[in-house]
Parts: sequence; C-alpha cells; structure tokens
Amino acid sequence: MGQHIKYCSECANYTLKDKCPSCGGTTINPKPARFSPEDRYGKYRRLMKSQLKES
Repeated sequence: MGQHIKYCSECANYTLKDKCPSCGGTTINPKPARFSPEDRYGKYRRLMKSQLKES
C-alpha cells in the first residue's frame, strides 16, 4: 500500500509519519473531504458550523 503525505499543523512541515519529526506534533491529512451532491451529513455539518459562529 502507498502512503499519503501528512501536514504538521504546529510547524507547517509535510511528512509521511503520524508524528512530525521536526517538532513532535501530530500530523493531519491536508486534503479536503471529497464532495458529493448526495451528502447525507451536510445538513448537520452546516448546523454545527453555524452554532460555532454564534458562540
């Protein structure tokens, strides 16, 4: 299986590991979620986003 590149949110470096070798921070997937017109959970995601803006 191939590996996917990951992004360190603390030091802004890219790596293939789960922890950043530079700073030891956690890494995340830099790609956005795939778009689908039949998004079953889009309503809930938009509701959560609007609730976070109001806080």
